[in-house]
Amino acid sequence: MKILLISATALLTASELFFGTIQSAAAATLSWDWNYTGSGIAANGTFSTNDTPDSSGFYLITGITGTRNGATITGLQPTGTPIPGNEPFNVDNLISLNPQQLTGDGFGYSTAGGSFVSPFYASFLATPGYLEVFSEPPIVSGFQNLRPGSELPVSFSAQITSVPEPLTLIGSFVGASMGVCLSKKLKQSSK
Repeated sequence: MKILLISATALLTASELFFGTIQSAAAATLSWDWNYTGSGIAANGTFSTNDTPDSSGFYLITGITGTRNGATITGLQPTGTPIPGNEPFNVDNLISLNPQQLTGDGFGYSTAGGSFVSPFYASFLATPGYLEVFSEPPIVSGFQNLRPGSELPVSFSAQITSVPEPLTLIGSFVGASMGVCLSKKLKQSSK
């Protein structure tokens, strides 16, 4: 049974090699560097996203790290929910390589100081651009957290820093060869 399983694995590896379908284990995510600045605002860090854009070219942000004005970012706001204090505006956590990198719903995150932040693309402005909504404690539902200066223009930029690549032809060949050799060794030892 072991020989059959190993032979099947070697055959599968060889066929994937031939048809070019093997992907590395890291193929599920992309890493991005991002930053934005504005009057009294400096935020930067990294995103993790899925590796396939939607039909509009947007990738789903699945993780975030970084800082905003020196405060550590502690988490990504769940997709489809508003940052506290900015109800009812849900974030979609989407990013793109297109010139307009964020949607009108933007992404959201929390900071170590208990604040919540949501940069987004404001297409409704006379000159469309990016804005940042900033909500700080004490958090109450609605717009009471949004004091003057809580929604400011920012310059936003993000780029992919690591792209998963398919396994190399050599790596696939070595994997298939190891399976065949192991199969032969098991056959010999079972005699």
